[in-house]
Amino acid sequence: MHPMTQLYRHGVYRFLLTRQWLILALLSLVLIPTMVELGFWQLHRHEHKVAQNSLISRNLKAKPVPVASLTSPGHTVPRSDYWRAVTATGTYDTAHEVVVRRRTSTDGRIGVHVLIPLDLKGGGTVLVNRGWVPSADSQRAFPDVPAVPKGEVTVTGRLKADETTSASGIKDISDLPDRQVMLINSAQEAKRLSRPVLGGYIEQTGPEPSGDSPELIAAPDDSSIGPHMAYAVQWWLFAAGVPVGFVVLARREKRDRMEAAAKAAAGEQDASEPKKPEQPEPATA
Repeated sequence: MHPMTQLYRHGVYRFLLTRQWLILALLSLVLIPTMVELGFWQLHRHEHKVAQNSLISRNLKAKPVPVASLTSPGHTVPRSDYWRAVTATGTYDTAHEVVVRRRTSTDGRIGVHVLIPLDLKGGGTVLVNRGWVPSADSQRAFPDVPAVPKGEVTVTGRLKADETTSASGIKDISDLPDRQVMLINSAQEAKRLSRPVLGGYIEQTGPEPSGDSPELIAAPDDSSIGPHMAYAVQWWLFAAGVPVGFVVLARREKRDRMEAAAKAAAGEQDASEPKKPEQPEPATA
């Protein structure tokens, strides 16, 4: 039987049932939904970033309100109040000022944040993050921290939620030197101060410190949306490319097999044709 006829008789794509091609097909079926899901994951991250930027912008532009109107002792600051502009009037408790280790400045230097309780005029205590200062030469030493104003002060800032290890990824260390902490957490500070402390803390934005120290913490970025949408489209294009690639490979395999069969048929035909006997050359006089 002619090899080309036999190839078509059994189906030119019968090779798709071989082990190699079945594994490739199974891999493609796994990759397609995985890539689609990764695309939606990036889309959700994009939507989260857009929503967060909107929240930051709205809360930073809002008219400042007294901090006690948004939080209370033991209160968990909801996400809707993150970065909310607040004010607080009272006197600083300088005896219980601490530093928060392993914090970075705006230019990436490692140092500490200065955390101080502010006893409110109307009662209660709130934590104020004054900003960043360099660490001391020894990590166990207390750094040089500029003094706070004496008497009654009014602080403005951004309301932040208590830090936890699960949310921040910062490991809490218990055997730190005196007046050093790893996390800004109102519950921990309330226990240390032996008095109620408002939930969350204020990230100070004003008044500006004299001598630019401590360095105030920069406002969060509310303009960048990141590359998540581009990544989502990229994953979906990859998912669409998998079946296209599979078809291209299958058609190429079919073409190669047909060319091989055609060559084999031509070889058999040449072998089956009888050779013509050589004619004797005519004699010359």
